[in-house]
Order: sequence, then structure tokens, then C-alpha cells
Amino acid sequence: MRLLLAPMEGLLDEALRAMVTRLARYDYAVTEFARVSGTLLPDRFFRRIAPELDHASCTAAGTPVRVQLLGSDPACMADNAARLARLAPAGVDLNFGCPAPTVNRHRGGAVLLDEPELLHRIAAAVAAALPAGLPLTAKMRLGVADPGRACECAQALAEGGAAALVVHARTRQQGYRPPAHWEWVARVAQAVRVPVVANGEVWTAADWARCRALSGVADVMLGRGAVADPFLARRIRDGRLDPPDAAEREREWQALLPALGEFSARVQRKVEARHAPGRIKQWLHLLARSYPQARHLFAAIRGLRTLAEVEVMLGRHGVPLPGAHSPAPACTA
Repeated sequence: MRLLLAPMEGLLDEALRAMVTRLARYDYAVTEFARVSGTLLPDRFFRRIAPELDHASCTAAGTPVRVQLLGSDPACMADNAARLARLAPAGVDLNFGCPAPTVNRHRGGAVLLDEPELLHRIAAAVAAALPAGLPLTAKMRLGVADPGRACECAQALAEGGAAALVVHARTRQQGYRPPAHWEWVARVAQAVRVPVVANGEVWTAADWARCRALSGVADVMLGRGAVADPFLARRIRDGRLDPPDAAEREREWQALLPALGEFSARVQRKVEARHAPGRIKQWLHLLARSYPQARHLFAAIRGLRTLAEVEVMLGRHGVPLPGAHSPAPACTA
């Protein structure tokens, strides 16, 4: 049984990825996508979305990080994959799951699921460009408007060279609206000979159990649920399916406070000060789904505009604000 950490564009960058993988163990994580659109991306671009490449392609907690590519030109995708491979990522992932209209209008992400033959050509070109032993995976949805070609798309990717597939159990048109159709993951898994991972709408340990039961697959990729409840993966691994009581939530919250402080420090090193409050609010807004303490803190900072104001309020709520973080240890998986 594996637990993977999903790529989440605009949310799970390296700053938050470092915190989430510190609080619970994942078998590997996947970056936000690197958009390939006709040019050869420089090394600095890959290092920007995956600074872990300079640390054995692992987060500070030792979680391997695979880099995701998004695009529709097989040759260009292959050229960029070959360049990326020189930086020794933990793996390469192909994005056929993004439902964003802007991305789809430029022939990227889930819109390509109407073209299984193109999926095959992309996967085959990238697989041929990668050195032996470097894992190639792909993340897909069930389709564009309906799941009628989901199995065909999965077969195209697997036959093209993807060694495993992650299936987000919704179509592009369904976006992120519940429910996720986990039973369709079972159909896909029966149609291919490579491992299949279920993804979509897993917010609790009970959701994880239902997802596995309906999909029939052992491995699950956690997305927003892992950000809203950073200890979810830990509880799943411990076999605790019942929701935490108030006392456990309080213990978890106390353990979260230092991570919030370090996240703030990491964000400040990455973005201009005027943009940092938005990133801090973004994580707290998701944490508020799981922790009443986060709801109170989010309400306290929601209307604040400056970083100085936000930091004062964080401090009042017990968040330590360190100025530095420890260097990354060696990869553990």
C-alpha cells in the first residue's frame, strides 16, 4: 500500500510540499507542472519548480519528488524530458489531468483525453528519451466530457511506456465537484497491465478506505485532503479510520504551529512580501476544514493586507516564526 502526494498547481509548491511531507510520510510527491510549449526549458526552470533536484530530488524530510511535464508535442516533450533527466529527478510524470480552461485552450492537460493516439505518441516519445531505470508515470482523468474512452486512454499511455497511472476519478468537465467516481478506476485498472493509483476526493481515512474498496486498487494519491489535514496520511498508515476527537485535533494543531511558522519563512524567501500573506491565508483556509483553531486564525488574518500585520497575528496565536530551516537530509526512499 502506497500513499502519494498529488501535484496541485498554484497550491503545493516546494514550500508547502516540505511541510506536508514533514508531517506525514509519502512514498513520493509530484511537482506542479512544467509547461512545455515549443521551447527547450532551461535547467533553472526545472530547479525553480523543483528545488529538491539540488538535494537528491527529495524534500527536506526525505520524500522523493518526481517532476511533472505538461504539453502536447511529442518531440518537444521528449527533448525536455531528456534535459530534465540530466538533473536526476526521482521520476518524470506526464500531466493529462489538469482541467484549467486556460491550460486546456492551449492543448495541455485533460483536454488531450479525446485523443488517445496522441497520448500514446507522447508517452512513447518521452519513454524513449529517458535513461533506463528512471520511472515514467502519467496522471489522467476519466475523460473530457464523459468516461467512455478512459480505458482506451489508459491503454494508450501504458502501451506507450508509462510504468504506472494515476487516475483522478472525475472528467475534465466535472472539475473538482464531488463525488469522485472511484468505481471507474476499477475499470481502468482491469484494462491495463501497469499499476493504477486512485485519486480524487479523499479527505478522511474513511474516504481512503471507501476509495480502495470501490476502485479495487491498493495505492492512493492524496491531494487537497493532505493539505487540509496534514496528519491524514499518518492516520491511514496507522490504520486509524475513525475521525480524530477534539483532544487529538488539539495535539495535532500544536504540532502544526511550528510548520506554519516555517512555511511563512519559506514563502517569504520565495515571493515578494506583498504576496506572502495570500499564500499563508491559502493554507490556513484549507486547514480550517479540519481544525477549529485554523478557522479562528484564518478569521483573524483574513482582512489583513501586510506581512507585518499577518506575522503579528500569527505570533499572538502561538505560531513561531523562524528565520531559517535545517538543510535537507539524504533521501530515505
